Amino acid sequence: MEVFWFIPTHGDGRYLGTSKGARAVNYAYVRQIAQAADELGFGGVLLPTGRSCEDAWVVASSLIPVTERLKFLVAIRPGLMSPTLAARMAASFDRLSGGRLLVNVVTGGDPQEMEADGLFLNHDERYALTDEFLDIWRRELSGEQVDHEGEHLRIKGGKVLYPPLQSPYPPLYFGGSSPAAMDVAASHIDVYLTWGEPPALVADKIARMRKRAAEQGRMLRFGIRLHVIIRETAEAAWLAADELISQLDDATIAAAQQIFARMDSEGQRRMAELHNGDRSKLEISPNLWAGIGLVRGGAGTALVGDPQTVAARMKEYAELGIETFILSGYPHLEEAYRTAELLFPHLPLAQPHGKTAAGSGSGETTFISPFGELVANTELPKAQKAGLAHDHETAQAAL
Repeated sequence: MEVFWFIPTHGDGRYLGTSKGARAVNYAYVRQIAQAADELGFGGVLLPTGRSCEDAWVVASSLIPVTERLKFLVAIRPGLMSPTLAARMAASFDRLSGGRLLVNVVTGGDPQEMEADGLFLNHDERYALTDEFLDIWRRELSGEQVDHEGEHLRIKGGKVLYPPLQSPYPPLYFGGSSPAAMDVAASHIDVYLTWGEPPALVADKIARMRKRAAEQGRMLRFGIRLHVIIRETAEAAWLAADELISQLDDATIAAAQQIFARMDSEGQRRMAELHNGDRSKLEISPNLWAGIGLVRGGAGTALVGDPQTVAARMKEYAELGIETFILSGYPHLEEAYRTAELLFPHLPLAQPHGKTAAGSGSGETTFISPFGELVANTELPKAQKAGLAHDHETAQAAL
């Protein structure tokens, strides 16, 4: 299992849909989150793309020298950039980062935003363009000189002089639920992503993608994009979920849903249908909560619960074929720590868990200083026995 985190370049805060508890997104803050994710042992970070965000390539490039192992999942945008230019950017980033680039292919799902960026194609035309784009991009980074004359793109003598470190090119990630999107994924993509739908819907999507890829003589890996709300007890986690949307009013929810309705993204339609804007029916599957999607586009669901329960739900997705989990939580700095500290010990992680206390016997890198504050300025804090925190809470409740 591989776990990534998220860099919120479109904003962050303690509540959704309000300026209360909100934070400015500046370089100092995104650097803190990236360095925390790197130190804690997340395998990579996703950077969002679109006009509501800081530019993903600029932000990710600025974070290369302040991180060590962290990989960056950065978007290329067919129709908004040349495939040859995008290939050169990917090769440069991969070399300068020491092979830490992952590429997120984003075709786009909001026609108004696409038109504002100069792209006037309908849904299926955009995916036809994406197919041409990726054919050129992959061939050039594989060392070919490309001549291409298609319906949407024309390239003469396209090539990349300085190859990427990763061979033949940095892995391609992609999410799309429409038939046109699935055709593109089957032909070109390495890791197919889904938003956090209930397991039965995810299983169906994976089965359909495996079949399409097999027809192309290819195999895919799979990932999922989810938020997490983890606390030491289930009760505390559900209270935190309610608190996250406690500042939302019905008018804000209705306005957001109206914007989502204009989009031609099949994935966004599926997200909206999970709750239909009704805040009274948000647990759509055991521990899967759709409250975030009331006002947030894209990934709109969260796994909510105590660490053992959230880990169990993630393992259910893993049994379906999900290998990569791209997680996030509000606010993203604190929740990165909470997720690593509470959840990681219950997961079969592919990457190290980050740095651990000396004497842990894990064989991993260790801190020179101990975990936690010294007791009475003298004694090392002892490892807590399993169940001790719960027993303490139970005892306190009984008093």
